[in-house]
Amino acid sequence: MAMLRLLAVGLLSGVIAVPLLWLQRGEGFEHARLAALMALDMGQFAGVSAGLVAGFVLAATGRWSRPPGHVLGTITAAFGVLVATQAWPTMSWVDGRPSGLGDPDGEWFMAFLALTSGVFTTLVGLSIVLVRWSGYDPRTAPVRRQRRPRRDGLRG
Repeated sequence: MAMLRLLAVGLLSGVIAVPLLWLQRGEGFEHARLAALMALDMGQFAGVSAGLVAGFVLAATGRWSRPPGHVLGTITAAFGVLVATQAWPTMSWVDGRPSGLGDPDGEWFMAFLALTSGVFTTLVGLSIVLVRWSGYDPRTAPVRRQRRPRRDGLRG
């Protein structure tokens, strides 16, 4: 469960890189959206890598086995939908080869990468919600109770 939780956190942490790696080439909303998606892709690459390493270490040592919560799953799924719905029109816009765009093929690939990242993030969020909804908890084991007669001497 630590792997799933830290994968979601790694996907969400890509947002931190957006203001740091902003590389806008032109003016207008479309150029800004493309720059944000490209920075998000680069940030998610670093965030997911760090999250998976940390998740592997925590899962191997058994220190963090609690399943992720509903809130993390819902936020992750909503964030994935947002990224996917922004990447799809950006792919169409880049495919039209607007003026002022550097390498349309490279930027189309970055938008496609953002689309697949958004879909994957949505699936991770939905899987977290389904795990929590099913009531799965790895810390509990099914206990089989046997029916025993009372031995306290009281009769009623």
